[in-house]
Amino acid sequence: MIMDQVSVFVENKPGALSEITAQLAEAGIDLKAFTVADTAEFGILRFLSDAPKKALALLKSGGWVASLTPVVAVKMEDKPGSLAKVLKLFADAAVQVEYMYAFVASEEGQAYVVFRVEDPDSATTLLESSGAVTVASLD
Repeated sequence: MIMDQVSVFVENKPGALSEITAQLAEAGIDLKAFTVADTAEFGILRFLSDAPKKALALLKSGGWVASLTPVVAVKMEDKPGSLAKVLKLFADAAVQVEYMYAFVASEEGQAYVVFRVEDPDSATTLLESSGAVTVASLD
């Protein structure tokens, strides 16, 4: 299944991430997963939340440059080799992974990996046909 990820361009300066997360918290938006990629002058905050469209509207109204990006989240066992299986599946099908991030789940022995790929629909079909568990939300 495909999820909406919010991507926000953030100036690389003290307090910028604090400002964004405070605005989201004040609006009652729960961050489920996030990653930050940075350069010398700016960063990109990418996150999954319980209300991505609401988060996007809030950030844009606050002057932030933000967008929604479709990503595929896979639930897997938190053990050696689980990620390698999914990446091998993608490699064999010539699916290019643009970026990914992972985190352990609150459920014992489980983890999630979020993938940004060129064609999320095809990647989802591939994953599900191989028995992988894709998720629509991170509750």
